[in-house]
Amino acid sequence: MTATTTRPRATAGSDFAGLNRLVNAAGLQQRRPAYYALRLTIVSVLLAGGWAAFFLIGSSWWTLLVAAFLAVVFTQVGLVAHDLAHRQVFRTKRPSEITGRIAANLGVGMSYGWWMDKHTRHHNNPNHDDLDPDVAPEVLIWATRSALGRRGLAGFVTRHQAGLFFPLLTLLSTDLKVSSVKALRAGVVKRPLLESVLLLVHAISYLSALFLVLSPLQAVAFLVVHQALFGVYLGMTFAPNHKGMPHPTGDEDFLRKQVVTSRNVRGGRFTDIALGGLNYQIEHHLFPSMPTPNLRKVQPIVRRYCAEVGVPYEETGLVESYRQALRHLHEVGAPLRAAARAAR
Repeated sequence: MTATTTRPRATAGSDFAGLNRLVNAAGLQQRRPAYYALRLTIVSVLLAGGWAAFFLIGSSWWTLLVAAFLAVVFTQVGLVAHDLAHRQVFRTKRPSEITGRIAANLGVGMSYGWWMDKHTRHHNNPNHDDLDPDVAPEVLIWATRSALGRRGLAGFVTRHQAGLFFPLLTLLSTDLKVSSVKALRAGVVKRPLLESVLLLVHAISYLSALFLVLSPLQAVAFLVVHQALFGVYLGMTFAPNHKGMPHPTGDEDFLRKQVVTSRNVRGGRFTDIALGGLNYQIEHHLFPSMPTPNLRKVQPIVRRYCAEVGVPYEETGLVESYRQALRHLHEVGAPLRAAARAAR
């Protein structure tokens, strides 16, 4: 990429406008229909192939290998739904929503409308203690003030949450399904009847396949392995992005609010595929509708521009990104560990 940046603007509020002009001039906001046609075809073939293998193998413990394979494919379907929600695939709303509901509700059993609303609020205020639902105090606590006063099982989890992080990810798939049902019952999702029907079709088809083809014990084992690995992989695609990064006050300008709270993950094409392009989290947050394959191309422009205007740009390796997130979780739980030691 040969585009060059200009000098810093006179006011911080205009910094993103300068970057946006550079990116538009490079043509990197344009859709990539051929890329997404290929990607959606590959993911669809893998999904169909996984279920075909399940039925061909039949009642056998070897289907647990299929469960692991389908966990990977389900995550890739979820990443496709993510791109659809951001209108990276289609420019208009209707085809994005139709395909998104097929991928999310029917494909993996998660409400597209609920997740889209939640994810939009995250993008608007990433890592904000009060406004970002992804850092709201739930099982895991990402802000020290939210950890204070937790007792019982919740307190135990918070004290040891760094060590429990990956085991808890095995429950992520279940949490997505439960949250989807709660959102539908609360009436916060557009087209609740349609989404409910799609989720019901997914659940009936999924469970029927398991318990009609496999023995009861095999079916339960398949369910546990598949959903647990799906949760771990899906969680690992999102965990490196913001966890352990600064929590803003909300007064920052758009460029700084998005860049300072995000972390990029270095890697090659395999990392791009495995993380669905979310390893370019800074660029994705600045240009959420930019097609995934363009994020690698825009990165040098963004990194150079941030250096010129004095905005910290965080990039690290994959293992180090998890290490930083776990270190942050450990530090958040420190006051509770200290209190528990004092009470002994």
